[in-house]
Amino acid sequence: MNELLDFDKSHIWHPYTSMIGPLPVYEVESAAGVRLRLADGRELIDGMSSWWAAIHGYNHPVLNRAVEEQLRKMAHVMFGGITHRPAVELAQILVELTPAPLQRVFLADSGSVAVEVAIKMAFQYWQARGQAGKNRLLTIRGGYHGDTFGAMAVCDPVNGMHHIFQGILPQHFFAPRPTCRYDEAWDEEDLTPFAEMLEQHHDQVAAVIMEPVVQGAGGMYFYHADYLAGVRALCDRFDVLLILDEIATGFGRSGTMFGCDHAGISPDIICLGKALTGGYMTLAATLATAEVADTISKGDPGLFMHGPTFMGNPLACAVSLASLRLLLDSPWQERLAVITEILSRELAPCQQVAGVADVRVLGAIGVVEMHEPVDVAAVQELFLEQGVWVRPFGRLIYIMPPYIISRTDLSRLARAIVTVVRTISSSA
Repeated sequence: MNELLDFDKSHIWHPYTSMIGPLPVYEVESAAGVRLRLADGRELIDGMSSWWAAIHGYNHPVLNRAVEEQLRKMAHVMFGGITHRPAVELAQILVELTPAPLQRVFLADSGSVAVEVAIKMAFQYWQARGQAGKNRLLTIRGGYHGDTFGAMAVCDPVNGMHHIFQGILPQHFFAPRPTCRYDEAWDEEDLTPFAEMLEQHHDQVAAVIMEPVVQGAGGMYFYHADYLAGVRALCDRFDVLLILDEIATGFGRSGTMFGCDHAGISPDIICLGKALTGGYMTLAATLATAEVADTISKGDPGLFMHGPTFMGNPLACAVSLASLRLLLDSPWQERLAVITEILSRELAPCQQVAGVADVRVLGAIGVVEMHEPVDVAAVQELFLEQGVWVRPFGRLIYIMPPYIISRTDLSRLARAIVTVVRTISSSA
């Protein structure tokens, strides 16, 4: 009997699991490159980048060195009244990388907290402008923005993961999900329901919040970039802030540095996380325009009301800085183009499987959507038999591999998905 796994099963709550009959877990002993090594000796090709964060793979010497060098200086110091070089240099590179109007950087703890920070910024902005009645948000259905209360309130209220909290969460406005997909011809009528809702409620709406082009955990749905451009224009027309949640899409995942680059637009506030540290530590950032930041700072109480204990953690900032420099010094666009090409070709056979509803690829994201929800535990074991790590949810079997993955390993991942999809469809 494995005492470690037995204790885990009895006492540890894993993400989105029950303590009664929990899903099986597998002990990882080490990780390097794109491979996870289990304690039982099995080696798996990682298709998930540890929930989309480990873009450079695991145990990378450059990132290891950044942590080691910073650790010799200081692991942590409070950010109130104190600053340090890793935080300053990270803020500098974030300002350089993100769209030009985004000039003010708030370093947070996690993606959910970055969204909370963005929402608070939007509300404080309108309070400072003497329009406290603009205290609701508008978003589109199918979105996911995190698991804290402010973030949950703008996740899809029906098909999302937080419907049991309805009546407890703040009530916001939800427009229909765009129907025009990323690779289809643009139909401007797709924007009409959103435009009508914003016209009707703009006097109450502080901000629109959206995931640009790619909706992540809400369904891995890719919508047309012109829809996002239209939303930006409508926000300008009705004097509403635009918050873009780039936690999943930031730093190349969708094929461009940021998801908003597909539409050629800039938000008023942007949320970053996940790949920010290359998967090494938890860190997020919320960037705002100077106009947003200065307006908040001039209003009552004259400061932004948020300050996490571990804000600007030096270790996290140092490894983030190293990760971003490593990304920029790499041929990341070429790598992503190769990933797109291989996934598009090798996931295509799934289109012919009876149980499959859709197959879609964008950047380093490959998705097979089933007609029915999958049995996660059973499917997980099938993938382990194929020597890969793929973690499905709901009706979605998807991969977001590290950018450094080889053609051979990526093909193995894709072929494993085809094999598993055929297996579960034939047994249905």
